[in-house]
Amino acid sequence: MNSRKKQALDLLYSEPYRIGHWVGFTDLTELHNEWLRSFLYTEKDQTLLAHRGSYKTTDLSLFLAIHPIIRPNQNIMFFRKTDVDVAEVIKQTEKIMQSGCIQQLVKDLYGVRLEFVKQTDSEFSTNLCTSARGASQVLGLGIGTSITGKHADIVVTDDIVNLKDRISRAERERTKIQYMELQNIRNRGGRFINTGTPWHKEDAISIMPNVSRFDCYSTGLITRDKLEELRQSMSDSLFAANYELKHIADADAMFRDPKFTSDETQIYNGIAHIDAAYGGEDGTALTALHKLPDGRIIGFGRRWKRHVDDCLTEIAAYHERFRLGTIECEDNADKGYLRKEIKKLGLPVHGYHESMNKFMKISTYLRKNWKDMIWLEETDPEYINEILDYNEFTEHDDSPDSASSLLRVLSRGKGMKVMK
Repeated sequence: MNSRKKQALDLLYSEPYRIGHWVGFTDLTELHNEWLRSFLYTEKDQTLLAHRGSYKTTDLSLFLAIHPIIRPNQNIMFFRKTDVDVAEVIKQTEKIMQSGCIQQLVKDLYGVRLEFVKQTDSEFSTNLCTSARGASQVLGLGIGTSITGKHADIVVTDDIVNLKDRISRAERERTKIQYMELQNIRNRGGRFINTGTPWHKEDAISIMPNVSRFDCYSTGLITRDKLEELRQSMSDSLFAANYELKHIADADAMFRDPKFTSDETQIYNGIAHIDAAYGGEDGTALTALHKLPDGRIIGFGRRWKRHVDDCLTEIAAYHERFRLGTIECEDNADKGYLRKEIKKLGLPVHGYHESMNKFMKISTYLRKNWKDMIWLEETDPEYINEILDYNEFTEHDDSPDSASSLLRVLSRGKGMKVMK
């Protein structure tokens, strides 16, 4: 064995993370080297849970680039929540494989230039593969895609559990079923690599094997000052899930287990409310509600981390799509500014002066009606999450405040002017 080939093999076995450094991922540490080596060489199933910003998906991209070189006749199927999420990682992987350092490693190992014989946004194969099976070396799919007839030596899942799994029992069950179906595509002697973030005690991660956890305190990748900044910028449950890898107990939560529907026609002829942000940490929230004759209340919510002026075009589009009537908005702070801007769009609007304590309003109207509320599936997960997180001392309360204000209008039988 010549010295260059031996050096290449030693590098790939002992320090594969250095390839990451050479292609621009200079923040990778020896911890990432341990993760990458486990992906490449561990023979048993594994589940790596690491905090947001820990470069776990970057490590996976390096794995997807290196494995087809060291074991070119094995095939990998790679799953994320959606096809769009998959394309992002596959493109990054293909760029790594086209880099000069990978080309040099392949030349040292095999004496040839690495070339793609198939290359798309979702899959690729190289000239190193000599298998007659015909499967791509790496194929990426959204977790909900049909997998009938497909097989893989290694099945990789990355972030197939997300915020939607926290807020929706149906989504949690759907993801678990999809994950269990993946067991059928693993070839004999094959293995699973799972990475992600836990969102709920009953989500799909709860059934994944051989879990290793790396929270924001153990990796040393985020400074204490930055962690405090992050903590202040999001809800407690989001920080706990994304950075501490734990669930906040919801036994005393005011709002739990939201219900959803896919039938958007049920919200037609409802009314809307805007909780406006004019800067700072607050967000702009839009709520639409329609009370049905049987007492059920169909809802839709959207939250933006933007000034209300930057949201009005989207709000007008939702208003037209859902055939909504009057838009309610508070005019205490802005002296009627938002009401005038909505009128300029040709939409019906009613301004009001808010005098009720926010906690009392949410406790009175949203909590009372929560059991009767059914949300459109397209409702923004961040909007619902803000409601689920709400308590008297919550810093971010734009969504529950908006919903409660509109429920108060419904309780008075007002605001039903409908656009013609």
